[in-house]
Amino acid sequence: MLNATINKIVIAGGGTSGWMLAAALSKLQGKDRYDITLIESEAIGSIGVGEATIPNIQLYTEFLGIDESNFLKKTQGTYKLGIKFIDWTRKGESYFHPFGGIGAPLNGIDFIHYWLRHREEGGSSDFGVFNAETLAGRENKCSRVNSNVKANLPNISYAYHFDAALVANYLRTYAETRGVKRVEGEIVAVEQNATTGYVESLLLKSGEKITGHLFLDCTGLSSFLIGKALGSEFIDWSHWLPCDSAVVMPCESDAGPLKPYTCSTAKEYGWQWRIPLQNRIGNGYVYASQYISDELATQSLVTSIEGKPLGEPRIIKFKSGYRKKIWDKNVIACGLSGGFLEPLESTAIYLVQSTITKLLAHLPKNNFDPYVINAFNQKIHAEYQNIRDFLIAHYKLTERNDTEFWRHCRSMELPESLKERLGLFKASANCNVQYAELFKEHNWFAVLIGQGLMPESYHPLADLLSKSEHKSFLSNIHSAISERVSLLDDHRYYLNKYLG
Repeated sequence: MLNATINKIVIAGGGTSGWMLAAALSKLQGKDRYDITLIESEAIGSIGVGEATIPNIQLYTEFLGIDESNFLKKTQGTYKLGIKFIDWTRKGESYFHPFGGIGAPLNGIDFIHYWLRHREEGGSSDFGVFNAETLAGRENKCSRVNSNVKANLPNISYAYHFDAALVANYLRTYAETRGVKRVEGEIVAVEQNATTGYVESLLLKSGEKITGHLFLDCTGLSSFLIGKALGSEFIDWSHWLPCDSAVVMPCESDAGPLKPYTCSTAKEYGWQWRIPLQNRIGNGYVYASQYISDELATQSLVTSIEGKPLGEPRIIKFKSGYRKKIWDKNVIACGLSGGFLEPLESTAIYLVQSTITKLLAHLPKNNFDPYVINAFNQKIHAEYQNIRDFLIAHYKLTERNDTEFWRHCRSMELPESLKERLGLFKASANCNVQYAELFKEHNWFAVLIGQGLMPESYHPLADLLSKSEHKSFLSNIHSAISERVSLLDDHRYYLNKYLG
């Protein structure tokens, strides 16, 4: 539909998702190819709690040509090596989900099989000694890779913690410098073609009308275009992911070590995050409102934070799921308007980035072909479903039964896709991860083993090594990882030195 060059792009909404889109489009096409307008209202606040990321964020910043030191300075950023899960399997126990790989493959099979043999023969159950990020996190170390060190040492895989509002401001400057036009205003109506239903313009409260060819919906949970105007059905996953609320409140940083990881502590009716920035600590309690009131959840958060509060607690309501059509007609949803998966594995900003990547790959030239739209929707839906299953596994594989919330999680029926994956892992230590999936074998391994799901068997090729060869293989890996970690700086010291 259209049969004319698609060069007027309208982004409805700012925030992190809106300005990530604007920056990417302005970088790729330049101001001469597209007329890009972003509409946002200062009167409409942003949720702004997306403070933790995963390593894929570096692909985005590298694509934009952003200098890391400048970016971290402007966004109060710190490094993140993974997530420490506390009290998830049972109270008093914890495990670490690192970003980087665990061990190294050999003879065509994953390291997990050699580790399982090691464990079966009486070795330590601590797989963290074979992962650089885990060892570095234990020592509160994190610094960029030095190209002068030995080439055979494993690299450190990291992401960022940052202030989401500052990131939006940073990207706004970037995008506006490259020709993106920002319009201040509140969208009050969506005007559609009476025959086709395609969006033709957005009417602002001021009376101004913004026309376009392609509209990108970044209006957050209100989903003003894709949901309210076009009526794309919302697929509700709250029966698997029952947490539907969060209370958030930052506090002052403590004087202790600057931890290079996010903490996720399981609570009676959900979990609490701790995200260390340069200037403060981000805190939030994600909970299921059917089991605990907003007032009690707020009290729980306020009494458990480590430093002096910086502002009043703020409550956010949400529902896990996604739109059946994230691209419908000439509208594409990005961020919360297209779907929401609770922030347990810090995937919110990644899903924005993934949507941008898929948009750029399927960017229409002069029409909106249904085959292109279907291909886009299928890919983004598969992404949401794979991440959904990974999140559900955290809740399902718990031994906690101290509250009705955790008893529900233990007893809930699983989606078939996750049931099959857990069954396969239990039988053979294989997760059947496909190429395009975000979470790889080592991610599933860390979480499933951490949550207490131990495979019943391992691959027979792991037995081809003699006992001495097996021992030497594990020892060499541990030595290389330990050497890499020994070369890293303390996290706080390095940020002070690196950022001046």
